[in-house]
Parts: sequence; structure tokens; C-alpha cells
Amino acid sequence: MLRFSIRIAGFLALASAFAALVIDGTRSIAGGAISVTFMGAVLKNWETEIQRVITSRLHPFLWDPVTLEVMRLPVWVVLGMLGLLFMLVAQRRSTAIGFSSRP
Repeated sequence: MLRFSIRIAGFLALASAFAALVIDGTRSIAGGAISVTFMGAVLKNWETEIQRVITSRLHPFLWDPVTLEVMRLPVWVVLGMLGLLFMLVAQRRSTAIGFSSRP
């Protein structure tokens, strides 16, 4: 059941990544210049409470190089990587070919 839930979360993250890519592409075509929505801008539009919790509970080493670099990535890249990670975690184990399955 847990694997199924993680797999559904992966599919939703991949679908959201595709939607964000389409939105950025449409905005770029309509504007005549490349337009990218960054993860930091999306989180900035949310509440500042989330940023306060992240900065207070996260180790400074993880905040400065890791989290700030994630904030500079496009939304579709972050959601796509998260979706692929979820899909890899929830992947079924392959059966060994050529070995007997009998006990």
C-alpha cells in the first residue's frame, strides 16, 4: 500500500512538472522571450511561515548551498526530479531470470 501511495505521488509530481513546463512554454511563446518560473518564486508566493520553518529547522550547511540552489531551479525541473525519485523508490523488484522460483 505504501509503494502504491509513493507511486501515485510520483505520477502527480510528474504531471505537475509537465503542466509547469507547458505553462512556461506558453508564456515564453506569448511573450516572445524565454520565461521561466523558478522554485523560489513559487515558494515566495506561499506563506513566509514556510520559509521561517525551513530556515529555523534546517542545518545552515544544508540551507546555504543545497536549498538555495534548489530555489534557483525551474519548477518543472524540481517536480520532475522529485517525481522520478518517487517512481524509482516505488519500482517493483525485477525477478531473476534463469533461477528456479521453487523453494
